[in-house]
Order: sequence, then C-alpha cells, then structure tokens
Amino acid sequence: MVSEGAEWRSEIHELLYFPGRYRWGRKYYLHLFDVSQADLNWDNPEVRAELADIIRFWKGKGIKGFRFDVVNLISKPAVFENDYEGDGRRFYTDGPHVHEYLKGLSAEGGLEGYITVGEMSSTSLANCIRYTNPKDHHLKVDYKNGDKWALKAPDFDELRSLYKTWQEGMQEADGWNALFLNNHDQPRAVSRFTDAVSYHKESAKMLGGLIHLMRGTPYIYQGEEIGITNAGFTDIDSYRDVESFNYYRILLEAGKTEAEALEIIGERSRDNGRTPMQWDGTEKAGFTTGTPWLGIPENHRTINVKDEERDPDSILAFYRKLVALRKEEPVISDGRIDFDEEVPYGVIAYRRSYEETQLFVRANLTGEEKTVMIPESGRLFLSNYGMEGDIPAGARLLKPYELLVIKK
Repeated sequence: MVSEGAEWRSEIHELLYFPGRYRWGRKYYLHLFDVSQADLNWDNPEVRAELADIIRFWKGKGIKGFRFDVVNLISKPAVFENDYEGDGRRFYTDGPHVHEYLKGLSAEGGLEGYITVGEMSSTSLANCIRYTNPKDHHLKVDYKNGDKWALKAPDFDELRSLYKTWQEGMQEADGWNALFLNNHDQPRAVSRFTDAVSYHKESAKMLGGLIHLMRGTPYIYQGEEIGITNAGFTDIDSYRDVESFNYYRILLEAGKTEAEALEIIGERSRDNGRTPMQWDGTEKAGFTTGTPWLGIPENHRTINVKDEERDPDSILAFYRKLVALRKEEPVISDGRIDFDEEVPYGVIAYRRSYEETQLFVRANLTGEEKTVMIPESGRLFLSNYGMEGDIPAGARLLKPYELLVIKK
C-alpha cells in the first residue's frame, strides 16, 4: 500500500515511483535503483520459490559461491509512508522479513556449505551479526554531514572507531566481517584516503596490510593489487555512471560551476572503481584492441601488471605476500583482535592473538611522521618500507603511510 504523496529518493538520486513518473500502463512499480531495475516482491512466495530455483540451476552448472547485491533491501514495509526526515531508506533497509527470507532462500536453494557474500546497504552492526553469525545462518568517514557529494578530508578518528566497533563487536557475537576498502560503488581507496602521488606505493601497501591483517575475510577488488588510482577524467562525457550524470546536473542546478562540479564528480564517482584493468603500458592497457566502455587513467603507463610482475618490491608482490601469510599464519586467519585507542590522530593500531602468538599492527594513514608505542619487543613481521630485524619495546617513529607489524 502506498500512502498518497509518499516520496522516496532512489540510491542514484532519482525519484522512485511516486507520484507516478514511471508507469507501465496504469500500474506503478518500485525501483530503488535505476528505472530499468524494478524491485522484486519478495513477499510473494512464488517469487521466493523462483529465486531458489535459480540458485539450484546455477549449482547444477557447478557454481560454488553466490554474491547477493544489496540483499538487505529485499523486505519492504506493508505501508509506504512519506519520509519527512530522509530519502526513504529507513523504511526499506533491513526490513521486517529480511532474515526470514534469507534463511528460506538458503534452505530451499541448498546453500549449506557454499560461499555466500551479501552486499549490505546502510545496515547496522546488530543486523550484520545476524546476517553472518553461523547460528543464524560502507564507510562514510569523508562525507561532510553524511553527504557523499560534499568533499572533506577523511576523519581518521571516526574510521578507527568504526573498525573497532565492527571488528570487536562482530567478534564478541561470533559474527564475521567482510574486509574491503574498494568496490564497484566507491572511488579508489588509495586516492580517497592517501597521497597517491608522492607515496603511491607505500600508501597502497599500507591500506592493503591494514585490512588483510584484520579478523574476517579480505576481498581484493580488481586493480587494487597494483594500486590503480581514480580515473582523473576532465569532462563529464568521459563518465558512464547514471548516478554521476544525475548529480552533476544537481550540482550545476545548486549553483556550482562546471569546474567545481567536475572536481566533486572526479573525487566521488563510482566510475573511478570501474575503469578497465591495467595489464600493461600500451595505449589500451592490454585490456582490449577496441574501444573500452570507460577510459583508462593516463598513469596506467607506469601502474600496470606487467611492470609490477618484474618488480619484487611492487604493490602486487606485497599483496601476494598478504595472501600467503593469511594461509600460513593462524593468528591472522583465526586469531582474536583488540584495538589500541591510545594512539595519535591518523594511526590505527591493533593486536592479533592466537594461542602463544601475537601480532602488533601499527598503520599511519597520514603524510606526517607519528610516534607510536610498541608494547613488547619482537621480530619485524611485515613492513611496507622494506625493513627487517628485531623491534624493541617503547616509542617508535612511523614514517608517512608506514605499516609496521611485529610478531611475538
């Protein structure tokens, strides 16, 4: 049921379906995203049965894992009210039957023993615990006043607090985190959070180590492992994302100049994370001999797989080491995590522990030197500055964007 005059905004800044901009005949339909992506009615048991059948079909083809896009938005309210406080998402996020429907899909689709990944939009820690706890089956630290399109420097205190809350909270409730800083809906983390020009290699390694050593399952998004940066497009016609076009228009209507609007889109557009993979330094980056859907950043001539394969100190080599260490070290894959709050601004510090083994992780997310405390002496386990040897307990100076990991 739709209340008269009810109005929500889609996730890509379009009016959803109220008061009737988009119609098929005389019937309205709901699209939380693009107009071509009508939402399914999960309250209909026939729809749920068909979705379970789709999963069984792909299982029969040999598929071993499934990713579910914005799956926490599948349960809608019985009455669609007007939202006088926001854009409507509080009414359809983590809806009344979402856990019931997901458990049913898992049971009917036969997902026991399969890898399942769920994208969660605007969810809460309590809900994520229920989604991931085996018993039961998006960072906004640089958004000014919660607005994605209002630029500001990242708040690293808030970032540290978010990591502590989610890592320790999920741990205590036997939940499990998905660890990532990059995906198809975000600009590149190395451009978003660090100095990707002066400290490109150090920054990319530091960000990778920061999350890969946490508790949970780390994800490597295409190009992250070689340090792909934001695209650097200089005109709006270079973009393809409907959200970017919509908000470029909104920014101009709000009084921004074309240059100001392009700067904001350049920092925030999802297309930054969607440019083609940079395989080599040739004109089309080894991705195609034709014309790619999106343009390729100019710096692909120096940031590419071919060059990094030849460099033992490359970002790619560092990521391969991170993958190997998680397989070799139970303290990373199975250990406990505890965060240290007594650190200077811009530093994230935590301890991993498993039986008698401990790791002390210190990451400097700034371009300034920072003094941190090393609680116990130990062996240098991992560094993005290529250091080796023993590290004594006590005060230590971290270089810009340095990652320091000590094993005891």
